[in-house]
Amino acid sequence: MGNTRMARPGHRRGSSARRGVISVLALIGACLLSLTATQAVSGQPIANTSDTGFAIPFAGAPAYEHVAPPLLTSPDQLNQPLGQALADTIAGQVGLDRADALTEQQYRDLSTGGGVGGSREAAEVIVACVEILTNTVGRPLYSEVNGQSTPSVLAGYGLYVNPGGLLESPANVDAPTRQVNTLLAPGGYVGTWLRENGAFRTLVALYRSAYTVQAAYGFAAQQISGAAQLVTNTKGGVSSEVGMSMAPPLWIVNFALIYILNPALAAEMPAHWAPIPPQVADAIKASPTGQVPFGDYAVYFE
Repeated sequence: MGNTRMARPGHRRGSSARRGVISVLALIGACLLSLTATQAVSGQPIANTSDTGFAIPFAGAPAYEHVAPPLLTSPDQLNQPLGQALADTIAGQVGLDRADALTEQQYRDLSTGGGVGGSREAAEVIVACVEILTNTVGRPLYSEVNGQSTPSVLAGYGLYVNPGGLLESPANVDAPTRQVNTLLAPGGYVGTWLRENGAFRTLVALYRSAYTVQAAYGFAAQQISGAAQLVTNTKGGVSSEVGMSMAPPLWIVNFALIYILNPALAAEMPAHWAPIPPQVADAIKASPTGQVPFGDYAVYFE
């Protein structure tokens, strides 16, 4: 953190510190893929000079694009998690370390509705968001599909199945990862909880990380992606689709936020992205809600 002086929780802070907290609280909304940015990157996607196949704004800041998960190269990489060693390395690359994360007690309180001013209802939304973004091997989500409780593991595709059995992008307006925005707005539940529970240092660390610049790109990407919230990747003359949560800026934003909550959870995020089967991508894009019944398309993920 350099020589920056941190105000102690509960004490009066200067105007610059207050502005920093407000900005961070606005940006925290991106954790659940509803980004609020202080900058705007507008217009249609333009070609990037990197070789990942993503275009601006979906590629994010060039300095960090290499940090995001690459396209898988073998079937055994599908939906596999990062692992702790790689997660810690990535954290360092985006400007974070374990000392920036909430303490075990702070995370336990936040995720259960405890602590000063805690809310169980708010905690359930936050936990649901983390579960969606860490839906990798060993961490299935269960949904009601054709009358049966059905597991699914789809994070590497940038998709998930909601409790009612609909397949969608985590950036869909139906998802907790968007609905949580009211909790994360400046002056809202999350900001109040963090201030009152000694997490000011964590907020400042996040604000100083790659999260800030990536949030602007993520915000722009979502504004031009319609109801489907999918991203087109084109490399070597081949185009494919992936859900918004696996685009470099969104993935890095989510990684940074989950890492400061609990580094062990960030280690469960997907290590590679996988193209959505074309039939499924076409159906999601054709749907006015960006959702399709998982039961109708599950066979494409087998």
